[in-house]
Amino acid sequence: MAELKVLVSGTGRMGRQVAAAVLAEPGMTPAAYVDGLAERGALDGMPVFRDAAIALDEAKPDVVVDFTNAAWTPAIAREALQRGVPLVIGTTGLSQEFMGWLERETAARGVGAVVAANFAISAVLMMHFARVAARFFDHAEIIELHHDQKVDSPSGTAKATAEGMLAARGRPFTRPLPELETVPGARGAELGGVSIHAVRLPGLVAHQEVLFGGQGQTLSIRQDSTGRDSFMPGVLLAIREVVQRKGLVVGLEGLLGLA
Repeated sequence: MAELKVLVSGTGRMGRQVAAAVLAEPGMTPAAYVDGLAERGALDGMPVFRDAAIALDEAKPDVVVDFTNAAWTPAIAREALQRGVPLVIGTTGLSQEFMGWLERETAARGVGAVVAANFAISAVLMMHFARVAARFFDHAEIIELHHDQKVDSPSGTAKATAEGMLAARGRPFTRPLPELETVPGARGAELGGVSIHAVRLPGLVAHQEVLFGGQGQTLSIRQDSTGRDSFMPGVLLAIREVVQRKGLVVGLEGLLGLA
């Protein structure tokens, strides 16, 4: 089988980590970077393009891997799907409008796409276990902890975790509120009765704890990514799987048999 050529969308820390992982993986090779904000030239021995269409036409990749932002992702997705190139997307904060378009477009064109809030297999398992537990507890909270440069809050993983718990449970959780809140917002954000607390500190990478409470008992499910390399096994799995699929897969659990 010929090597899979991968176009890496994004030249930030995650993009460069993806390129390094692809380079080290047998059967794959990074073809180029594309980044609408980067200077055209070379990085890590690969060409850097600013224009998505030109990058796709010149690099001729088998797969595009995108870890950028919600403004750029639709642009690279549109150009890739027009050329029949499948996508692996780790960008968070994508609109429901875009996700609906992506589902329709991949189905119509018979092209695969994988969109996941988190590519760490331990995080996917944490979310899966939280969905299982959600049916048995009326009270739940999420604490997510990330580095101080993270742009969104709460994290896409925390939001996806809460949404998955609510779907598994079929009704909102019970959320106790204090009679007196001496500092506004002390109970955190709220999604379906789940309080979500976002911590941002230098020294952190990506961490999350889901806490359930019941009569005389608690359950804690925690996941820690101590380095960005923790996401790479999931990214490489998605690259290999997406070329064999048609249509949209949301969440890495769909590739692990957990959906």
